[in-house]
Amino acid sequence: MLTIDRATYDAIVAHAKRDHPDEACGVVAGPEGTDRPERLVEMVNAAGSPTFYEFDSTDLLQLYKEMDRNDEEPVVVYHSHTATEAYPSRTDIGLAMEPNAHYVLVSTRHWAESRGGNNEGPVEFRSYRIVDGEVTEEEVTVVDELPARN
Repeated sequence: MLTIDRATYDAIVAHAKRDHPDEACGVVAGPEGTDRPERLVEMVNAAGSPTFYEFDSTDLLQLYKEMDRNDEEPVVVYHSHTATEAYPSRTDIGLAMEPNAHYVLVSTRHWAESRGGNNEGPVEFRSYRIVDGEVTEEEVTVVDELPARN
């Protein structure tokens, strides 16, 4: 199960809407071994595509160095789908290299359809574990704020 605070959830959704019609992507880092998504890092989709995302390799290397210095790890790896449901594609599954991460997909397809009249149209926000090519959907719980660390 993914437990995420409301501010981070809202920021991921806002990023997906802002980058539409291209796919948005990013990482939420957290303290190693805690499964706590604490620090949102919006990334640039180097592919600049409505059907594919790619982290900029220089930015990604910088992020991993930063996480290493801070004793963090990627807790959430997210991206958006602009025209399809929030389910990992074969490409997404092939790119999933973090066995402990939650892979969040946000679909903006219904939001885009309603943009003409209602900017608050629905998005799909779903989370998966992807290990060795096997996809398992998990429950997402959004809380006002994460409990204090022990």
